[in-house]
Amino acid sequence: MNYLHDRQWSDCYIPAIKAIVGQYLLVESPLEVDQQQAADLMVLNARNLTIACRIRRPGYADRYPYQFTIRSRTASGATTELQKITNGWGDWMFYGHAAPEPGININHWFLINLRNWRAHMIRRDRSAIRYGEKSNPDGTYFTWFDLSTFPPEPPIILASSQPLPNYRRVA
Repeated sequence: MNYLHDRQWSDCYIPAIKAIVGQYLLVESPLEVDQQQAADLMVLNARNLTIACRIRRPGYADRYPYQFTIRSRTASGATTELQKITNGWGDWMFYGHAAPEPGININHWFLINLRNWRAHMIRRDRSAIRYGEKSNPDGTYFTWFDLSTFPPEPPIILASSQPLPNYRRVA
């Protein structure tokens, strides 16, 4: 598989991702704002917010329900997602699993706070957070992280399709 083929496949999921993530970008307006400005909803954040989107192919959600992966090496030496995110790019990451049934459905997903992920990576207790690296036949490598092993502060999970065991999301 090559980048363009993978990108074309994952781009089919963008409308579904927008439908899920959109509900976390809008908040109800305070009563006085609604009464004075006719605004029922407000955008959560007034500045640009960048969101990395990753869709994992069907078949992994049951085997790795709390795992997310980030490309960490390529055969070509191109800059990877892990390098970009580590260097401060990206505010959130939507990480979802494609549903096995026909159609463009996502049945298991997480909305991850990348700022807090970076904070955990800087301060991490290597015995607490489970992670590792896995190679693919095409010469790429992915680093995987087990979300259920991250400490609750600062909170890494903004939202998810199902709760993580032993994880307490702080509002």
